[in-house]
Parts: sequence; C-alpha cells; structure tokens
Amino acid sequence: MQLIESLYLVSSAALIIAGLTMVGLAVRAYVQTRRRAMVHLSLGFVLVVAAAAATMISAFVNDFGSTRSLLLVNSGFTTFGYVFVVYSLVAYE
Repeated sequence: MQLIESLYLVSSAALIIAGLTMVGLAVRAYVQTRRRAMVHLSLGFVLVVAAAAATMISAFVNDFGSTRSLLLVNSGFTTFGYVFVVYSLVAYE
C-alpha cells in the first residue's frame, strides 16, 4: 500500500468515526427532546458517513479505478447529507 492510500484510509476512518459520533449524539438528543430536527441531523450525518465509507470501500476494491464515478457518488451522498443537516438547522423548532 502506498503512502497516499494509507493517508486516505486513515482520513476516511477518522471522518467515519466523527460522523458516527455525531449520529449518536443527534439520536440521543432526539430521545431526550423529541425534536424532529435531530432526526434530520442524524440522517444527514448518516449520508455523509455512507458517502465516505462507500467511496473508500469502492476505491480499494476497484484499485482506485473509475475515479469519476467514485467522486460523483461521494459528492452526491455528501450533498444530500448536508441538505439534511442544513434543514435540521432551518427547521429547528
């Protein structure tokens, strides 16, 4: 494994851990407050984590080939995830 691949693996893992932490905190906040905004927030971070995980797995499985489709899937999932995050902030009651 090359250095750049190792760095990509470590940074993706860090993003996944941080994102799942945010999901857990948002779910806990929903349980405590019953605010729907926390559900949207957790869904947003789930999509961001899914983008990072799916891209990382696909990149290693495909030996970092077809980068255009990997980037398209990553940016699509990430964009929809952040739409949910922004909506949770705008729709907060």
